[in-house]
Amino acid sequence: MENNNEVAVFGGGCFWCTEAVFAEFKGVVSVTPGYAGGHTENPSYRQVCSETTGHAEVSRVQFDPSEIAFRDLLTVFFATHDPTTLNRQGADQGTQYRSVILYTNDDQKQLAEAFVGELNESGGLGGPVVTEIVRLEKFYEAEAEHKQYYMENPDSMYCRIVIDPKMKKFREKFAAQLR
Repeated sequence: MENNNEVAVFGGGCFWCTEAVFAEFKGVVSVTPGYAGGHTENPSYRQVCSETTGHAEVSRVQFDPSEIAFRDLLTVFFATHDPTTLNRQGADQGTQYRSVILYTNDDQKQLAEAFVGELNESGGLGGPVVTEIVRLEKFYEAEAEHKQYYMENPDSMYCRIVIDPKMKKFREKFAAQLR
């Protein structure tokens, strides 16, 4: 059987949160945290946090489009972070935390642009969407200690204070679509 999976890349603040959210969704095959959208080859976490590489913290989401549509991924993405704040998610500030969709094909670009247009027209977010929509040029996997961070470190202060409340809301809102 041929693999018809697709890849989408999202940055919505800290990649620990983004990875945790998408990992629980039906139709998602894998989620890998990493860096994209910058100009430095093979950046490290420390370099990305210095805001000198141009990269954002992102999650590469491999998904089966026969089980979940890209539009559904967009719905989750925009429901689980604030796309109206520039270079900031909660207490996390800096260009590495920007809201960004790095599309991998023209269909994703068109769907993302249309979705943002719908969000802006609805006025339901309290401000215009500042999410960047750019072509994925290169994705760099994050270091091992960042992979499955939420699953591996449930008692860390960041997980308890930031990710737990986000996951609780996410699980309530999307219960029918979770694994």
